[in-house]
Amino acid sequence: MLNLFVLLKRTFDTEEKVTIHQGKIDQGDAKFIINPYDEYAIEEALQLKEKHGGEVTVVTVGDEESESELRTALAMGCDKAVLIEYEEELDPQISSKILAAYLKDQNADLILAGNATIDNGTGQVGPRVAELLNIPYVTTVTKLQLDGTTVTVHKDIEGDTEVIETELPLLITAQQGLNEPRYPSLPGIMKAKKKPLTTLELEDIDLDEDEIAPKTNKVRTYLPPEKEEGYMLQGEFAEQAKELVSLLFNEKKVIG
Repeated sequence: MLNLFVLLKRTFDTEEKVTIHQGKIDQGDAKFIINPYDEYAIEEALQLKEKHGGEVTVVTVGDEESESELRTALAMGCDKAVLIEYEEELDPQISSKILAAYLKDQNADLILAGNATIDNGTGQVGPRVAELLNIPYVTTVTKLQLDGTTVTVHKDIEGDTEVIETELPLLITAQQGLNEPRYPSLPGIMKAKKKPLTTLELEDIDLDEDEIAPKTNKVRTYLPPEKEEGYMLQGEFAEQAKELVSLLFNEKKVIG
């Protein structure tokens, strides 16, 4: 029986309009979702549970608003959810310390996380948690096979694949292509209402706020500039080349 844990983060939906007000994302206008890479981690944990037996617990750090995403994970099929309340701004160092403090006594066989988050995209939390727990980890995983305590994983290395064999306990971060996440079913949504969702505070996991002072300072958040309208070069190839050089030299000032 596998003891499986999934690290989840609540992120704003980048497919929806994001409004910036005074250097911060307007929470009132933003739509929030489970970080998409974390959905791959959830789906992989559920498939491992279905094949090998066990229990899947999904864990997040954040405010009470994160309960919505945890309930979605429960509706997908996770057995338990844990919210570790933290109201302040999170950075990878804070998140990983809180998660590791919780996980150190949970006897996890396999911890699954998303490869990165679509809001900050650091890809640091999973590896940091593994380092704090002193267990091996493999990132950008696109395939996972389990045989007893032996794990064979395929790791994406930018256009190629590296095959690694290791042992449990292990942490992996899920890359796109690992699986196709399921949608919550109506029965799953109804069952999720009765599944346990535990809320913890820092003192419950033997952490003090002084131990997790932020190491980063976010100065400003801003949207990228709007793209300029494209320009089509006309004429024969030689004429296009001449016009392109003229544009880069006289208008864009990128060559001299």
